[in-house]
Amino acid sequence: MTNIITISREFGSGGHEIGEHVAQQLGWKFYDRHIVEQVAKESGLSEKFIEESGEYATSRSSLLFNLSIAGAAMGSGSLSLYDEIYVEQCKLIKKLAAESPCVIVGRCADYVLRERQDCMHIFIWADVKARIERISGQVKEGKSPEKMLKERDNRRRVYYRNYTGQEWGKVQNYQLALCSSALGLETCAELIVQLVKQQNG
Repeated sequence: MTNIITISREFGSGGHEIGEHVAQQLGWKFYDRHIVEQVAKESGLSEKFIEESGEYATSRSSLLFNLSIAGAAMGSGSLSLYDEIYVEQCKLIKKLAAESPCVIVGRCADYVLRERQDCMHIFIWADVKARIERISGQVKEGKSPEKMLKERDNRRRVYYRNYTGQEWGKVQNYQLALCSSALGLETCAELIVQLVKQQNG
């Protein structure tokens, strides 16, 4: 039985759109920006700061965060602000997953919910050309789209490794990996929906 879908994705691969479509087709809740908005609301920090907190991740032992998740509270002073944000995100993700079937995009949700047996963890990727076309409107003047892709993926990779001790995008961490540039966003979503329906009978 699958009640939770987590989607990790390369920047510009369309993972958000795929997740949103899957949630609509299944009649499930969809969480992406909501997590940022809720943590910002509870912490008093700006949504932009919460969203970009992963850019400042550094190499640290994952043991610290396993311990912090178990007992640290926002503002306790025992963790850095970025670590506290991660802890609060973990708490919120677990809360949302416990409330109702849902699709959660990003934020290390696959790792946070790794002990649940009712999760399907998915990774979405695409070729560079397709990703460049998708992000063309987001590229800042003076920066190449290739550089933007590399920077954003590297930030996600470092953030994931920093807080989980594992490698982002490693296929062994997921039940399903799909190439959106080869299959198309709609087909990716349909395949996920069909698989969930098959598993849930």
